[in-house]
Amino acid sequence: MTRLIVLLGSAIFLGLIAVIFFELGYIRFNYPDQSKFPVRGIDISHHQDVIDWDVLERSGLDFAFIKATEGGDHKDTKFHRNWQRAGDIGLVRGAYHFFTFCKRGSEQAQNFIETVPVDKNSLPPAIDLEFSGNCQARPSKEEVQQEINAFAKLVEQRYGKTPIIYTTNDSYLAFLEGEDLGYPIWIRDIYSEPTLRDGAKWDFWQFTHRGRLHGINGFVDLNVYNGSSEEFQKFISSRAQ
Repeated sequence: MTRLIVLLGSAIFLGLIAVIFFELGYIRFNYPDQSKFPVRGIDISHHQDVIDWDVLERSGLDFAFIKATEGGDHKDTKFHRNWQRAGDIGLVRGAYHFFTFCKRGSEQAQNFIETVPVDKNSLPPAIDLEFSGNCQARPSKEEVQQEINAFAKLVEQRYGKTPIIYTTNDSYLAFLEGEDLGYPIWIRDIYSEPTLRDGAKWDFWQFTHRGRLHGINGFVDLNVYNGSSEEFQKFISSRAQ
């Protein structure tokens, strides 16, 4: 009995240590195979505060999605600096918009267009579609798709590229599952390599929200592209006009 208690106590202690290390970002559930996912990137916003891009340059990153706008009028305070500095160190840049359920898609598109410069060598604009941090409205699947399509149409006209949709598993199931809307998918899954229930292909995977990189104080989201370096370049060029 004593030995059992000791073993149980040890297991609980090790479990607590693992939880603490996970919360601090020193361990995570996902470690994508470099040979399978050689193209690496981050997504950032003002939450990362001032990034030391000269230090970050040594991290071996390939791309950065940078928050530009949210809703109908919010503009990320660090967008222009991050956009400029990411380009300075040779990263492929992409801007993203946090999509709110409480504003029309056309109004949100105008906010994005007012903020993000045209760069034919950038990643397509990304639409962040999720429940977390959103307003209290819960529109239907059809209503969300209608507003997403309105946003995408205006943005595609401006930038010449079909937008990417960033989504969590919850928002994918609620608004996108089983629909062929024609948008590349950027999926968040911090527990395992994604498999979409409807068999749809995903192009980007956010595999942790507690990454750590030199040059960034605190946590940063880490991502991979689902393909080779050559396929990544084709993904960009096929959407450049």
